[in-house]
Amino acid sequence: MIKRIWHGWTTHENADRYFGILTDTVIPGIEAKTIPGYLGIEVLRRDLTDEVEFKTIMSFRSIDDVIAFQGPNYARSHVPGAAQEVLKRWDQTAEHYELLLSRNAAGAMT
Repeated sequence: MIKRIWHGWTTHENADRYFGILTDTVIPGIEAKTIPGYLGIEVLRRDLTDEVEFKTIMSFRSIDDVIAFQGPNYARSHVPGAAQEVLKRWDQTAEHYELLLSRNAAGAMT
């Protein structure tokens, strides 16, 4: 499994608006592509002193499935215009990691 990790930062005032854009537009748009091998997305939020950080973690079966999502330049970020309007800054590229191990609290492999 491949984890595609990306960060974006916004103001406290725009944080809820950005999350709404993610849940109402960005994520449904990704899901509508019905990309083979796309397994889902997680959205993390961290409130900092002067801004709010968001992290998305998308899961794919393989790097070939990431390429099917993003094309040959698969590391580039996917940030629609509506999201760009409320973000202060964002990663221009996403990081990709191979998941080697996942265990639950009981120690079982998941």
